[in-house]
Amino acid sequence: MEGSPGIGGRSGSPKIPPAMEELQSRLQETLDLLSSQELRSFRDHLKKVEPRVSQVKLELEGRSPSGLARLLAKQYYPPAAAKRVLVQVLEQLPRADLLPRWQSAAADGPVIPRKIPKRSYDCVEGELDRYDLSGRRKAFLMCVMRDRLGAHQDVLLMEDWLGQCQFENTLCIDPDKMELLGKITSFRDGLNEIKDDIGCCLVALMSHGEEGFIKMKDGEKVSLEGIFEMFNNKNCPALQEKPKIFIIQACRGERRDSGVETDDEPMDSDDGSEKKRLPTFSDYFIIYPTQADHVALRDPRTGSVMIKAMTEVFKQYGNKWHIADFFTKVNNRVVHREFNLRNEPIKVSLVMESTLTKFVYF
Repeated sequence: MEGSPGIGGRSGSPKIPPAMEELQSRLQETLDLLSSQELRSFRDHLKKVEPRVSQVKLELEGRSPSGLARLLAKQYYPPAAAKRVLVQVLEQLPRADLLPRWQSAAADGPVIPRKIPKRSYDCVEGELDRYDLSGRRKAFLMCVMRDRLGAHQDVLLMEDWLGQCQFENTLCIDPDKMELLGKITSFRDGLNEIKDDIGCCLVALMSHGEEGFIKMKDGEKVSLEGIFEMFNNKNCPALQEKPKIFIIQACRGERRDSGVETDDEPMDSDDGSEKKRLPTFSDYFIIYPTQADHVALRDPRTGSVMIKAMTEVFKQYGNKWHIADFFTKVNNRVVHREFNLRNEPIKVSLVMESTLTKFVYF
């Protein structure tokens, strides 16, 4: 019989070693930061990790964070084993923001407890109004590599990021204008065919460009507005009231910002009254790597500045933020880095455009 609390036996339970108590406390600290959905996923992933926790124990003892922490402390003591298991499971969720406390060299010994912020929707009582992303997440990734040193790195980074965010990815490399329009139309039509199964859509376009256009491998220009229209509520009913995210990695002109300090121009806001009908354009989120009419930056070795910063932020913090907050953090990283172009200082700032009506958490 496994040491359960005394029932009609000796009155005293075996004393828990202090190291196991500390491990249990650290485990519960981590588990308390998971949403109810993430906690269910945590238990599901735990069933696949060796040595496995039995299904019966998970059902009987692991329903709450405290019970699950107690079970894991017993199952995976000493701390080195728990560290390995926690890293495996958290990587699968994914909650990369929780990994540092278990990946550090000190994870096998005493650790000074530290607070890790919850995802913003966990800090509010009740359910925050956010998009339901339980359906399939579909992504279209186009990249022109010709004459763009470092572009291959952008593709690798984006594919990794999309995979961690659980997107099914359609890849389009070095297309001409007709090929891009044909493939992205086919992608859009595919969404309409599986309308009820779609959670959200993401389109990433990486190439040379100018204001309002993205360029193909032969220099032909494709209108960004035309691509955005393909996914509006009229042309893509499958995405009505579902998030449509566009990541544009391309220059928007030839102007260069050498870093003169200036206040940001405030965004205008429309406070229109609610209508029963949907506007033609809604639930869009578009991110540009630079301001209108300005150049974007790409390193021949490490890839585009925005794409690299995106993956760095996601690796460090995971998916705890709404997408606008996520890109705000990315922008903070980009804005405060120093760059040079042809031995001249140059600064860039990301630009976000949004018609989202709810929050997006991947």
